[in-house]
Amino acid sequence: MPRPGRLLVLHVVIGAMLITLLGRLWYLQVADGPAYVRAAAETRVRTVAIAPVRGRILDATGLPLVANRTVPVVAVDYMALTHQADGGRAVLARLAEVLREPYERVAERVRLCGGEVRRPCWPGSPYQPIPVAGEVDVPTALQITERQEEFPGVSTELQPIRTYPLGPAAVHTLGYVQAGTGQDGLEAGYDRELAGTPGRRDVVVGSTGEVAHVLREIPPVPGADLVTSLDARIQQVSERALADAIAGARRRGLPADSGAAVVLEAATGRVTALAANPSYNPEVWTGGVSQREFEALPLASRAVLGQWPPGSTWKVASVAAAAKAGYDLSASYDCPGNYRVGDRSFRNFGGLALGRMDLREALVQSCDTIFYRIADELWADRRDGVLGEVAKGFGFGARTGVDLPSEAKGAVPGTGDLPGHAANFAIGQGDVLVTPLQLARAYAAIANGGTLFSPRVAKAVVRPGGEVIRTITPPSGRVPVPPDVLAFIRDALTDVPRTGTAATAFTGFAHSIAGKTGTAEVSGRADTSWFASFDQRHVVVVVVSQGGTGAETAAPAARAIWEGISL
Repeated sequence: MPRPGRLLVLHVVIGAMLITLLGRLWYLQVADGPAYVRAAAETRVRTVAIAPVRGRILDATGLPLVANRTVPVVAVDYMALTHQADGGRAVLARLAEVLREPYERVAERVRLCGGEVRRPCWPGSPYQPIPVAGEVDVPTALQITERQEEFPGVSTELQPIRTYPLGPAAVHTLGYVQAGTGQDGLEAGYDRELAGTPGRRDVVVGSTGEVAHVLREIPPVPGADLVTSLDARIQQVSERALADAIAGARRRGLPADSGAAVVLEAATGRVTALAANPSYNPEVWTGGVSQREFEALPLASRAVLGQWPPGSTWKVASVAAAAKAGYDLSASYDCPGNYRVGDRSFRNFGGLALGRMDLREALVQSCDTIFYRIADELWADRRDGVLGEVAKGFGFGARTGVDLPSEAKGAVPGTGDLPGHAANFAIGQGDVLVTPLQLARAYAAIANGGTLFSPRVAKAVVRPGGEVIRTITPPSGRVPVPPDVLAFIRDALTDVPRTGTAATAFTGFAHSIAGKTGTAEVSGRADTSWFASFDQRHVVVVVVSQGGTGAETAAPAARAIWEGISL
């Protein structure tokens, strides 16, 4: 029989445990109860963003470059599929058959992006409808709608998709959209304005993750339109001229693997056209692309990301540097067929000796050896730093600041410890690199008397009703070159299309322009063809990688663009 003392101890222990348990229950239900209620509610309510209608992108005349079109779209409820016994595989198989697509391709689009999952996949919320097919025909949409018992979790709805009225025109500049977000070009740079304000839908989610019902909904606010300075007609003219130049160079046996054309307003720094080749059709984004397709797309714009040695188009900076160093622009200099720098002989193009001339004629005839001599003398006097200083003053070696999400900055290397580096630098060879847009804005500064703009493609952000929200003006600075030197360069370049290196390409051309050819040598590759030109209103720059001389490929393409501008 248990002793009374032991029973008392046992009763005390049991009583203490009951008191502790009751205290804990009181704390959980009373003291900390509201926190658990909130946590439970948070796990049951999910917020889904409702995408607004995206704003349009317009050219300078109001012509739509990117617009929206409402089309029937087949969408899948990810959560509804995952809670089916087979994970939705049977439904997707039937859907693939109706859409006349392989099952694997449809199933890939329903996957959530992340980790090792590669395109195509869905980057949005699993509680949003996932579009798997766009622009389906009416019979297909009705077939899915009327047979819901065979397609649980699948719906057809009208959704706006991006359309491109001019096809591939300016595709790199415009960019593209995925899952409602701008990914490149203007779509990315002005995504906040174009996207508008998303609405929200709060949905109650059951314990297994399926949506039970909609709790509340706030409608979205449409995005604003973006008015650009692009001229759709000149953009198309530029792209055709560039494509024709590349095709012509290939017919002559040259690789001509890529190229770009830039048209700027000389007095404002606004972009009139940016053409890049190779290009692609933006309709590829409708319906999604595979990772292999995505990686094969030529997404980089050669106009802002392509970098090449500028060849003789660079000599405008070298003339300005020579003037700053004290060289007489009107003095007479010999232009021999070659010039010896150290133990190396540097040749004129084609080894031609052109006799004596001033620096004006040196630009017109593109005499390399005069620039070799000036650079060599500056290097010997330890004054060669002026070459790089003036080049940087023209904006080379730094990004232009254009209102696009990415651009290359080119390269303005030092002239080095060896005299040959300075000689190569003076004619735009060696390690010197420029983008077509950099060269265009430098030539715009020459044309307009010294204002160096940070180019802008966009002009204004406008509400759908037409109210201007804000205007966009290109920022500007000044090139460190005296007005008389700029006037000297402008005057010299007017003779290049008349009697100089571009005379053949511009025979019979009625419009008065100034310009400079460039033929840049690249080790192991064919020459890069350049032509930079301007009048009082516009600047036109064309480059064709591995396209041969500037006179034979880039200059005729520039002429075609000028003829298009003049129409």
